[in-house]
Amino acid sequence: MSQSQVSSAAPDAAVGKKTARPARNGEAARQETEVIDTATLKDWYRQMVLIRRFEEEARAAYQQGKVGGFLHLYIGEEAIAIGAIHALRPEDHIVTHYRDHGHAIARGLDPRRLMAELYGKETGVDKGRGGSMHFADVTKNFWGGYAIVAGHLTIAVGLALAAQRANEKRVAMVFFGDGSTDNGEFYECLNLAAVWKLPVVFVCENNQYGMGVAISKASAVTNVYQKASMANIPAQQVNGMDALEVYAAVSKLVEEARNGGGPRFVEALCYRYQGHSVADPDKYRDKDTLEEWKQRDAIERMRGVLEARGVMAEDLSLVNADVEREIKEVLAFAESSPAPDVSTLFDHIYAQPV
Repeated sequence: MSQSQVSSAAPDAAVGKKTARPARNGEAARQETEVIDTATLKDWYRQMVLIRRFEEEARAAYQQGKVGGFLHLYIGEEAIAIGAIHALRPEDHIVTHYRDHGHAIARGLDPRRLMAELYGKETGVDKGRGGSMHFADVTKNFWGGYAIVAGHLTIAVGLALAAQRANEKRVAMVFFGDGSTDNGEFYECLNLAAVWKLPVVFVCENNQYGMGVAISKASAVTNVYQKASMANIPAQQVNGMDALEVYAAVSKLVEEARNGGGPRFVEALCYRYQGHSVADPDKYRDKDTLEEWKQRDAIERMRGVLEARGVMAEDLSLVNADVEREIKEVLAFAESSPAPDVSTLFDHIYAQPV
């Protein structure tokens, strides 16, 4: 399949058809992003590689018993976090779901502290209390991953309302999966965001499965962007395997929301390469479909863009080698960090008075 064909359609794993993407053409999106300099795209490539290698090592640590609780991997979906988050300003808010590692790295949280958090160490971003599903860093307006499906949309709408009331030019961006869109909170949040014209951008990462259930078996509407019509919110569908296309679409929506246009909605079509969590044997998905999606891999796509701009394969190999160096530092930091002292067991339960 050609590059242009990949950008203009993505397979619907549930029904085995090609789903045309409305409102945006992949070629037009690429033209809009040609102004992005090569050094920036090279950095985006590095970040995507770092996200994947971070998660591969996290998976290994989980299987070795070094990481407890649950571990939901973002492998295969890296382009969405990179494209969407780089469309934001530092003062903008981010709220995400429990598949949150990629968003945290894209936002600039320290990967060493993120891995330490997975290990339950005192040096973790949440001092070892949050684990995989609850990465957060208030200094970066990254308000955390949340385990309650769709529940976190209410937080994003609240942040957008606060920004509006304070006359701040801030946008709240919320990431969620397709499974969230069949919960009541989803519709309540879209409705109030539209009624109050709040500066919130809803980003649905449609990996086409809610846990082990295909979207076609759980939702009457499988083109998720259409669900935003219940609140008359402008919405579109993009190729979530293409960071440039995600960035082009989301940048426009973010600025519209920032400048008083009200909420915006984007559905990014993607496919997770792993099961729902590392503990999931993933026996319910068609392996041929998985392999088909891997042929559209976001990292390889960005590599192709860079090579087309004249970046040598040797230069990209050096980028990969630098990621490997960093990953070694990340793991060494997590391994050597101390566990929280038992005397701090009841610390950080309640907010301290200001």
